[in-house]
Amino acid sequence: MNETQETSTSRLQLSVAMGDYDRTRAIADGRVRIDGVEPVCMLLSPEEMFFRAFRHQDFDVSELSLASYCVTLARGDPHYVGIPVFLSRAFRHTSIYIRLDRGIDKPADLRGKRIGIAEYQQSANVWIRGILEDDYDVKPSDITWVQGGMDTPGRPEKLKLDLPDNIVIEAAPEGVTLNEMLATGKIDGFIGPRWPRCFGEGHPQVGRLFTDSILAASDYYTRSGIFPIMHLLGVRRALAEQHPWLPGALLKAFTDAKRLAIDALNDTSATKVTMPFVEDNLAVAKRLMGADYWTYGAAANRGVLDAFCDMHHRQGLSARRLSVDELFHPSTYEAYSL
Repeated sequence: MNETQETSTSRLQLSVAMGDYDRTRAIADGRVRIDGVEPVCMLLSPEEMFFRAFRHQDFDVSELSLASYCVTLARGDPHYVGIPVFLSRAFRHTSIYIRLDRGIDKPADLRGKRIGIAEYQQSANVWIRGILEDDYDVKPSDITWVQGGMDTPGRPEKLKLDLPDNIVIEAAPEGVTLNEMLATGKIDGFIGPRWPRCFGEGHPQVGRLFTDSILAASDYYTRSGIFPIMHLLGVRRALAEQHPWLPGALLKAFTDAKRLAIDALNDTSATKVTMPFVEDNLAVAKRLMGADYWTYGAAANRGVLDAFCDMHHRQGLSARRLSVDELFHPSTYEAYSL
């Protein structure tokens, strides 16, 4: 056995499911190694990852929906333990789509409307409902939620939910997608992390509630200091108990991978992403949010996480109010320094 083979076989071989992002790419291509681990990387869509992780625990390490993870944690049966690596963050003012012929000019006009959702427990939807309630006094109970598949009829919740009685959720008609319902006016709007296909195709009667979503999100950040977290990293709880060094090793590696991605983004010699005005938009983000605008770690994100736990509980997704101090593996709340 040569040295390379010996080193490889002595490492812990783990399946790692994550999105194909610049901040994960160095893990996938091997530029950043996870101490003690030989990863088998799978670059998957959030929908596939989350369904397989929460239904079948298919992966040793997985990107996870923050909302669904909190559902399992509050119930006391989490198969994964969280690591404060936040692989997806987004301002969700872009994610409220409306029919333009229903007199919906402001958030308050959503009261009494029928709004499509792929899943009630999606993290994006938790944030949207929380923002609607906190900033515009539109409560989840003020809206009738119509659940279904966006482009394929039927979509179950990843985890069974026990929601308050005042939350009204209707199933989309059998064989009908939410995209069809929005395009034909059978629902008044849609919220979710992906835009509905009819919006992307330029349907004349489908638009966004916040027409200047950057302005709305910037105002929200200025007032709250919150850059919403969608996804975290998780590792099988049994593996973390068997190998207590593993959560820290994952936090270290994914932090290093993010640093490489940001270094590349800051390199203006040639644009690393396929879009114009990257340097200008990056400068705008830094002026608003500071140089370290995409932070990992519990301490730097305590306010964001606490706000999410509060929204999650108020919306009936967690029977008890979770605290930030129970979200992650104990070893990931602090790190060494030189």
